Amino acid sequence: MPDLADLFPGYESARIRTSAGEIFVRLGGDGPPLLLLHGFSQTHVQWHRVAPQLVDKFSLIIPDLPGYGSSDIPFTDHEHTPYTKRAMAKVMVELMYQLGHERFVLAGHDRGGRVSYRMALDHPGRLWMLAVLDILPTYDYWERMNRLYALKIYHWAFLAQPYPLPERLISGDGEFFLKHKMASQTKSKTLDAIDPRALAHYLAPFRDAGRIHAMCEDYRAGAYADYEIDKADFEAGNKITIPMLALWGDAGVATAAATPLDTWKKWATNVTGSPVDSGHFLTEENPAVTAKLLREFFLSA
Repeated sequence: MPDLADLFPGYESARIRTSAGEIFVRLGGDGPPLLLLHGFSQTHVQWHRVAPQLVDKFSLIIPDLPGYGSSDIPFTDHEHTPYTKRAMAKVMVELMYQLGHERFVLAGHDRGGRVSYRMALDHPGRLWMLAVLDILPTYDYWERMNRLYALKIYHWAFLAQPYPLPERLISGDGEFFLKHKMASQTKSKTLDAIDPRALAHYLAPFRDAGRIHAMCEDYRAGAYADYEIDKADFEAGNKITIPMLALWGDAGVATAAATPLDTWKKWATNVTGSPVDSGHFLTEENPAVTAKLLREFFLSA
């Protein structure tokens, strides 16, 4: 694996033992603890342009999710249990506890956003504020899937196919798959907004068969257990009650299925939100506005 650039100079690196193995995390700043969770095909590095605009007010905790980046790869099972967002949320709670943070604020993008809202539902006492970036709940995505939406998020169904189909196909040319998928989800339909040094971080796991399998397991969990877990909460009327911010790219993924804020109001009692001039990758396509909105929200408490 080639040497990867350090995009968090001055930050501490740590490996924290959890029930899912060791979690790699970057730590920096001073102030209330703010956990930042990344999405699929990325790693903690996706926050490298936003973190400098938050680090003066918050203690930033920026991990790689289980199976991603430099974190350990959990052993899976037939139900994909370690890759459910419920399981990942539990691991992130363990991580924060190990670091001395029993309560914290949280922002998550893409898959990390799914871990984040699941944490708010499963561990409400751990959070006092929540932000999600360019997602709707997993239940809503699957329920609203139609022809155009399926074409836009084809990778949801592809990556959820039984082992080893997606693993074998991606391993044939992982770099092409990643670059094509990421470019298609930006507003410009290019990779111009992605720092080449960050892209190198994202490409590295696509050369590792174990990490490709872990990412597919994440999506298999999303198609089965995550859907059922969300459905149970929705039908029971369980809601997120802490202050919540929903941000989405005006050319992002979330807008393809519904008006994001209207959807989140069915899941949360105290939610605000707005679009950002961006595709799916808000933290890299428009980091200044994304950081400003997150900063204002988290400092409003």
